[in-house]
Amino acid sequence: MLSSSDIALLEHERVLKAATRALAQEPITITASPAKLSQGGVHDFYSNGDYWWPDPTKPDGLPYIRRDGESNPQNFSQHRLAVKALRDAVAALAAAFQLTGETRYVTKAAALLRVFFLDAKTHMNPHLDYAQAIPGVSPGRGIGIIDALHLIEIPRAVRALEKSAAFQVDLKPWFRELAEWMVSSKNGQEEAQTKNNHAVAFYLQLAVYADFVGDVAKLTQCRKQFKEVFVPQQMALDGSFPLELERTKPYGYSIFQLDNMALLCQVLSTPSDNLWSFTLPDGRGIRKALAFLYPFLADKSKWPRKPDVQAWDGWPARQPSLLLGGLALGEKSYIELWKKLPADPPDPEVQRNIAITQPLLWIK
Repeated sequence: MLSSSDIALLEHERVLKAATRALAQEPITITASPAKLSQGGVHDFYSNGDYWWPDPTKPDGLPYIRRDGESNPQNFSQHRLAVKALRDAVAALAAAFQLTGETRYVTKAAALLRVFFLDAKTHMNPHLDYAQAIPGVSPGRGIGIIDALHLIEIPRAVRALEKSAAFQVDLKPWFRELAEWMVSSKNGQEEAQTKNNHAVAFYLQLAVYADFVGDVAKLTQCRKQFKEVFVPQQMALDGSFPLELERTKPYGYSIFQLDNMALLCQVLSTPSDNLWSFTLPDGRGIRKALAFLYPFLADKSKWPRKPDVQAWDGWPARQPSLLLGGLALGEKSYIELWKKLPADPPDPEVQRNIAITQPLLWIK
């Protein structure tokens, strides 16, 4: 079975290459890309719904109409890309520091984080009121919270960076405020009640932020959601996720859902409450979900449904569910497959749907 030191050795060259790029990274902000259609201010995150397009029958294209599974390349995505770029850089720097102990990685990560989250002129406000807006329909929606999923690797990176005295950035108030907005806002409450991958992604974010700031009540709620809602209501007896299979991208959505369920297990499990081993009386649990999808990750040609309408050739990559699930459940075959798959998939859609980039930060 692969140990944490084995994974460090395997990832060493990749991590240091990414960290070298990050050392040269210019400051990243959402304020550098004002959103003309946003009803918020320059510090407010804004994006458009992916599958929404101008109505060709209307002179101004409004209101936009939906084409499921087909992302509109003209939609505003600069803020989402900024979040991803920040995550990529900071996570790589934190992983490099974890491997080498070199302070230069800490100093650079701290500078990037201050500019993005704390600087008076360039900070992002800790809410997502204007995420996945639909021109002519809505200024922002609950399902837009998924656009910030990449932020979950920031608290994990901070944990590694905090081991250096050179890191003097307090992000806990920011993430505490974001977590509170998630549970108290109309958009957050709507997203929490969704029936598919959106709710799982919502609670994954909430779990990471609650863990970061030590909010025991929110962590308890996340565990309850996993055991009482996600496994019994979203997972079929064979371990599949039927609502993801109904989409025009069933393969990609199934992978995305499984990864995020596995990450929930990793974040929320304790010695006395291990979600990796949680199983309903009928056998449903994360082990069953991994067993269902593994054959199709190992050999995509066995997938019994039509190819996804987008990014079909880009899947699978080094899915975190394979590594974390393999380690937690003692399934060597999952880890061996993870090692063989692409570590840094080039397809932007695949990149967008993999929540974490540096597994070293997630292994306990």
